[in-house]
Amino acid sequence: MTSQVVAAGPDEALPALRAAAPGRVRVVPLPSSGGPAAVRALRDVEFLVLEHQRTDLLPVLGELPALRVVQTLIAGAEWLEPYLPDRVRLSRPAGARDNAVAEWVAAALLGLASGLLPAVREQHQRRWRRAESAELAGARVVLVGAGSIGRRARDKLAGLGAVVTVVARSARAGVHPVTELADLVAEADAVVLLVPATADTAGLAGAGVLARMPDGAVLVNAARGTVVDTAALTAEVLAGRLLAVLDVTDPEPLPPDHPLWTAPGCFLSPHIAGATRQGKARAIEAAADLLARYVRGDG
Repeated sequence: MTSQVVAAGPDEALPALRAAAPGRVRVVPLPSSGGPAAVRALRDVEFLVLEHQRTDLLPVLGELPALRVVQTLIAGAEWLEPYLPDRVRLSRPAGARDNAVAEWVAAALLGLASGLLPAVREQHQRRWRRAESAELAGARVVLVGAGSIGRRARDKLAGLGAVVTVVARSARAGVHPVTELADLVAEADAVVLLVPATADTAGLAGAGVLARMPDGAVLVNAARGTVVDTAALTAEVLAGRLLAVLDVTDPEPLPPDHPLWTAPGCFLSPHIAGATRQGKARAIEAAADLLARYVRGDG
């Protein structure tokens, strides 16, 4: 390890990074844009903290000779991995945003069951239209994803009285294998997606799975847009058979004329499920902790 490590990150992370290893780390801000100027600004950086909004910096990562570690501030890294040279280690802020995503899932299901989400839509039309609502307690939820976010969401939903069935790639205690998904969704009031974007999960909620869901069931996606067959979901929602609450879409964002923007049974949020102040603070803390360990040679 050199006597001084050069690190870079977004402005709000700089104080924590500077405090990680005083005297042994020099912290510089991220450049305002990508391209050759970014290569010059970052050429001495060994440790880079990167937000997913900075896609302009991705093409230059392979041109940074000193780069050894990239720490993301979100759990998903499919947007970053194709750009990383083999010599660069990728680190994620494990658990930092679990609670935020789990709360968004609970809010999505509560908002729909209680009638709050539909009522807000009616408000924009200045319509006072009462409708019978429901309670989340007793609802049958199939939750796809048994990672740390999935486990946190399971606990929150179970705490609200929902009957939660967990599905993952392989079976284990309390978890059904994904091969049973089509059968399990046939009895579900809601299907919640909390899996990473991989070749295995692409199109997981496809036309066949969606067709097995009961009339009036809701698909909640806080995973990645590619996990859902958008065309198949659009057809089901426009037919009035299924409801959807989506934090992610494919493509993202949807084109301005896409029918899901205005479909009565679809509710969209702009990829904000994990975007809490507390979640970002925990992610920055994780980056600072890893930087301190990297400087000591044990991270």
